[in-house]
Amino acid sequence: MALSRAWVNFKRMEDMTAAAGLLIYAAAVVHAFQELPGGVGVVARWTVFWPGFFLLLTAAAALLAPILRRGLIRYVWMSFRAGFGQSPGSVLVGVGILMGAALLIYREMAQIEATGRYATSVFSAYAAGVGLLIAQAVLVRALERQPEVRALIEEK
Repeated sequence: MALSRAWVNFKRMEDMTAAAGLLIYAAAVVHAFQELPGGVGVVARWTVFWPGFFLLLTAAAALLAPILRRGLIRYVWMSFRAGFGQSPGSVLVGVGILMGAALLIYREMAQIEATGRYATSVFSAYAAGVGLLIAQAVLVRALERQPEVRALIEEK
């Protein structure tokens, strides 16, 4: 049987949210290499290496730690049941949240440019969030393989 339109839209939204988060982050990194002081090594450490570690750590923990995985699967299911990704309004809210987080990155970059100091790393926080979005996109597929969920998301 085919999956319901609502589920297909939800799954697509989860994928697009993760992809958009990655693209926004990639654009910020490219901008950082062009504008931030300290040379390639310093910029890479603050925008690629540490954030990459946190992205992988967050995604791995969410997918491999049973308690975190169960909690995130429950959150993904509740998001579907609440209608996330199934209406224009919920799509706009999701995009708005991503754009708000992107603005924080660009704001931090402006502060670094102005002061020359790397005081905190919103890059690592954003990358950890992207890791969570990736885990959610993976868990949507795990969720749809569960027989009790499959019965609820298939077209009748």
